[in-house]
Formats: sequence, C-alpha cells, structure tokens
Amino acid sequence: MDHQEFVKEPMGNKSVLFLPGIGKILGRKLELKDFDKAYLVLGQFLLKKKNSEMFTKWLKDTSGANAQQARACEQCLREWCVPFI
Repeated sequence: MDHQEFVKEPMGNKSVLFLPGIGKILGRKLELKDFDKAYLVLGQFLLKKKNSEMFTKWLKDTSGANAQQARACEQCLREWCVPFI
C-alpha cells in the first residue's frame, strides 16, 4: 500500500506490511518482535511523542530499517494522525 492510500483510511487491523517504508523483510523482523499490526507501530510513534528522531531510531534499532525507510514510515504515520487523532 502506498503512502497516499494509507493515510486516507482508518488503520483498523492492517498488517505492519502495509506501512510505507516497511516491506516484507522489515515487516517480518517487526512481526518477530510482536509488532505485527500497523497500529502497534503507531503506538510506538505516539509513545515517542511523535518525535521524528526518537521514532526513526527505534524503528532502525527494532527492524534494521535504513534512514529512508524509517523516514517514509514516520512521515506516513505523522500524516495519518492529522485526520484520525
């Protein structure tokens, strides 16, 4: 799912694999650490007080994401929060 599609609708029970920047490899790593749903990653974003630096560091440390992947995920979650939170 691309960024524009993701931010247009409620998150619901979507798999972590639907998050922009998270593909199958990073998604599997997150699933192995019990972050199998997109809302669980959103929870970490909110726990980090929507702080870009703290969230992207967490995502890199947790999944092995590179800077571009972590930034894509963070930007998507930030934009998703505007209409839904």
